[in-house]
Amino acid sequence: MKKTYSLIHPKIKVPRLVDSIKHDVRKYLKRERRKKLPEGVDYWDFDCKFGPTEDDAKVVHVAEISKSINSALDQELDSFYVEILAKPGHRNASR
Repeated sequence: MKKTYSLIHPKIKVPRLVDSIKHDVRKYLKRERRKKLPEGVDYWDFDCKFGPTEDDAKVVHVAEISKSINSALDQELDSFYVEILAKPGHRNASR
């Protein structure tokens, strides 16, 4: 998922747009996690980027996307870029 979201809409208020965007992100993550795991893979991991534009996007953890959306709202940005790419994850044996 590589998408630029706009926080400006003529009829929809900003808090409702933010809720819609967060729902869209969570829905995408759930859909990707439901996919069948390849052989030898423990879980789906995600590479995530967030920023005001695609060129200025910085790497963030998947758990910080919601906080990043809130910070974009606090900074009063007109739009922001979100990139979430699924990748195979492997657990490390901790002994």
